[in-house]
Amino acid sequence: MSISKTYSIKSTDKETLRKWYYLMRLGRSLDDKAPNYLKQAIGWSYHAPYAGHDGIQLAIGQIFDRKTDHLFPYYRDMLTTLSAGLTAEEIILNGISKATDVASGGRHMSNHFAKPEWNIHNVSSATGNHTLHAVGVARAIKYYEQRGVAISSQGESSVSEGYVYEAINGASNEKLPVIFVIQDNGYGISVPKRDQTANRKVANNFSGFKNLYIIHCNGKDVFDSMNAMREAKDYVLENGIPVIVQANCVRIHSHSNSDRHELYRDDAELNYVAEYDPLAKYSRMLIRYERFTEDELQRIDEQVNEEVKQAHKQAMKAPDPDPESISKFVYPEPYAALKYPEGIHHHEGEKIKLAQAINETLKAEFRYNPDTFIWGQDMAHKDKGGVFNVTKGMQQEFGPKRVFNAPIAEDYILGTANGMSRFNENIRIVVEGAEFADYFWPAMEQYVESSHDYWRSNGQFSPNVVIRLASGGYIGGGLYHSQSIEGVLSALPGVRIVYPSYADDAAGLLRTAIRSKGITLIMEPKALYNSPLAAASFPEDFEVPFGKARIRCTGDDLTILTYGNTTQMCVEAADLISKERKVSIEVIDLRSLIPMDKETILNSVKKTGKVLIVHEDNVFSGYGAELSAMLMEEAFENLDGPIKRVGAPFSPVGFNRILEKAILPNMDKIKNAALNLLDY
Repeated sequence: MSISKTYSIKSTDKETLRKWYYLMRLGRSLDDKAPNYLKQAIGWSYHAPYAGHDGIQLAIGQIFDRKTDHLFPYYRDMLTTLSAGLTAEEIILNGISKATDVASGGRHMSNHFAKPEWNIHNVSSATGNHTLHAVGVARAIKYYEQRGVAISSQGESSVSEGYVYEAINGASNEKLPVIFVIQDNGYGISVPKRDQTANRKVANNFSGFKNLYIIHCNGKDVFDSMNAMREAKDYVLENGIPVIVQANCVRIHSHSNSDRHELYRDDAELNYVAEYDPLAKYSRMLIRYERFTEDELQRIDEQVNEEVKQAHKQAMKAPDPDPESISKFVYPEPYAALKYPEGIHHHEGEKIKLAQAINETLKAEFRYNPDTFIWGQDMAHKDKGGVFNVTKGMQQEFGPKRVFNAPIAEDYILGTANGMSRFNENIRIVVEGAEFADYFWPAMEQYVESSHDYWRSNGQFSPNVVIRLASGGYIGGGLYHSQSIEGVLSALPGVRIVYPSYADDAAGLLRTAIRSKGITLIMEPKALYNSPLAAASFPEDFEVPFGKARIRCTGDDLTILTYGNTTQMCVEAADLISKERKVSIEVIDLRSLIPMDKETILNSVKKTGKVLIVHEDNVFSGYGAELSAMLMEEAFENLDGPIKRVGAPFSPVGFNRILEKAILPNMDKIKNAALNLLDY
């Protein structure tokens, strides 16, 4: 293919050569200075020196266009981000974790350089997981027909991670405009490349992938790197398929300031890598080919020294993060569900089942916002709409670009949702995180990642994603088909979790979740998808605010807190007890686990004095444990008896129906527990 411009020491204009030398010299000055901040206890407690990667990092930043491209740098990409436009002061502010750090306001680890307003994204410390985000935003670049590329930069050891394979496989399958840059310095901390992969050039692991172009270059050489990155971007723009650029580099210093490379590298190797210093080589070339004199380079060096000196002074004056700010940007403001502020309606009409309510709400929201998308496993093939047919008819109405199957790769499903939502704030994404909630575990890496994106970026980015999971038991499903996982997932701040029990609440919560900014997990009780017990009528515009419980039965003698599959059981138990005794039981359907409706719960406990918590998850460390702890702290004086819990024993849910019945709560277990507590 043709390359739009070929760079060489002879053909490149002097101003460009000067800019490159200035950037390389500036970067190296900061790279060398960073450890001194740690020694002086000023900051930069994590620093991964980039020296030896100079050529490829300069090139990445030079071909990046902040107006059309998206850049995902990794923790060694100091020169990459300088080349892309960050200033020395911005680099230092990040290193010493100041409040004015443009990457995260001091919230993220030092050496994680970013500028989200320029599409230089704030990425995680989990090596290479941003490949999935690059693929996701590339999907949006392609869909919205923007002439740009997503660039994922990472080390060669990151390709040992499964999600990197998922990302490259998905990009090649979908033909997406991504450049995966692999900066190969031969080591993953102290682990040599030979312990990572059989191929000496790790990019060749992907040589059998269709729709993928691989370029090898000398990452130590400015001109070879520039030509490789220019070729890569031109190729992506012209052919619409991803490219891997593997850049051969050296790591001159230790992996980081907590590593001692002399413990695993001998003197011969250390001398070798120092000899191949890219900055020294570039300086020699500029003089040898008489493009610059030593005096001219010296003047640039002096300019850089003064710039770094002034940047240091300014950065040291910058404010530190305010400890009072820790609760800011955990969750973005949700959609204001003002039509039904209590999440209650009085609509009377034909009752529809829970699965149909979700289906109709999804379709309504797709019509409401044309920038809404959904994907998942087994959910968009002919007349099938997922294993439970909840998305039936959606692809036929909205087309395969908005409704489509994902590979059986849960991390890819969620990671690309995170990435695609970065393209613009109007995009709303719904994913079936897994066919069954129990299969969601491979996506936990991206669940964790997405949960703190908003906080970590200091409010600059939040994944606007709804994760739907068919949850719970009572279907005879056994392992991976009947477990409850909300207790585990609720331990991570940053994700709203809702768990409806009836069709109207499923519709209202789903509508609010889709329209809200931020990430919401909606647990759908699959045993109730087509159950008449969960059917309800509701208005077409129904919406339920987050953090609003719903009182299903009013009472004065006992409060039952529940959600999901056990709600109807609790209602039935309360009705039976009220007929047998002169007592009344208040059943509160939480609906929203995070945020929790403390006000409704505490008001009920003040009235009744006794609390029974019911859910199908394990009693040990289940969500009810947090409810119980909260009540002990905030309602202890109102309690007239111990808080009791009904749930599963500390055991997986078995497949045989006899085992399932013995493990999961049922109406009789709930009734007996309520009677015992009433008699206390």
